[in-house]
Amino acid sequence: MAEVSTSSGRSGETGGPASCRMEADGRHLRIEAAGDWSIVHLDPVDRQLRALTVDPGAAQHIVIDLKGITRFDTAAAAVIERTAEVLKRRGVDVEYKNVSEAQNKLFDKIDACGPPEPAHPPAQPLRLQILGKIGETTRAIGEEGRGMLGFIGAVMVTAGRTIRHPGRFRLIPFVHHMEKAGFDALPLVCLLTFLIGAVVAQQGAVQLRQFGAEVFTVNLIAIIFLREVGLLLTAIIVAGRSGSAFTAEIGSMKMREEIDAMRTLGLDPMDMLVLPRVLALMVTLPLLTFVADIMGLIGGGIVVQIMLNMSPAVYIARVQEAVGFWTFGVGLVKAPFMAAVIALVGCRAGFSVTGSAESVGAMTTRSVVRSIFLVIILDALFAMFFTAVGI
Repeated sequence: MAEVSTSSGRSGETGGPASCRMEADGRHLRIEAAGDWSIVHLDPVDRQLRALTVDPGAAQHIVIDLKGITRFDTAAAAVIERTAEVLKRRGVDVEYKNVSEAQNKLFDKIDACGPPEPAHPPAQPLRLQILGKIGETTRAIGEEGRGMLGFIGAVMVTAGRTIRHPGRFRLIPFVHHMEKAGFDALPLVCLLTFLIGAVVAQQGAVQLRQFGAEVFTVNLIAIIFLREVGLLLTAIIVAGRSGSAFTAEIGSMKMREEIDAMRTLGLDPMDMLVLPRVLALMVTLPLLTFVADIMGLIGGGIVVQIMLNMSPAVYIARVQEAVGFWTFGVGLVKAPFMAAVIALVGCRAGFSVTGSAESVGAMTTRSVVRSIFLVIILDALFAMFFTAVGI
């Protein structure tokens, strides 16, 4: 690489690192280059000039003064030529000043060879791209799992500290979140589970009638709703409604630096924000599940009465025959675990917000997707466990 030195004084004196000072005067902009403009020190001024080419502002005439440069090589000449070329394409008049003879020779050499072509990395084979994507996804899942385990551990430590010192428990936020996640969700849960119960009963009656077994529609409704559908529907509704709300609330607080203010005041965000939400959802989801089961049975009962001419008393008796204690208890046992998963995922996503409204929206969407995914996985694991133990 060709290099020229324009410094005065002792050999090897470079006059400091490269610098690029800009002075704007209306539509005129003056760029004063100074220091060691060799490839070793070129990165800061290169970024500065790239930013200028992206947004030159109102400048129509730019003067590039090279008087203060003490060392200059072909890399610096290429950077300045590239900047001037881009600005000229944008309609900006570019003028050089105080260009030495040695610097002019390097500019001529760059002009003769043309601007350097951008480096294009060779395209990888499709199999390597697929393996790379798999590796990136696996690493991301591992990091997310590790972060989630750490967050669960922090919440458990906070819960243990609260058990030892009950005065730390925030009762008012706990009741507030019970109302928001529980009572306010009742209309939606009741409506959807009632309609789903009616649809399951109608489809079950139509299919079982082909085998002359339409009377077992009651068994179908009762077992499906009490074991699986009632809880799963409620958990998905709560994940989309309350889980997203947890993420948006905590994310907005982090974006406004309210969480940092809490820590400055000596308040633990786990005590203030996370634990009340987790416990509130663990209490309310079993209650919502109970209501959802009842509404599903009522919706199915109405359809059975219409399609099969079955009286309410007979329907209730058939439900009692079909349902044992654990048929109803399985759903309620799973509910607190699903509630904990929804609340923990929602709260952790809120703490992961980086400080912009776009980040709040992205993390809210991510928390809902992850919550629903984990709820379904957890439900499948519980189903396999209860089947294995004969419940």
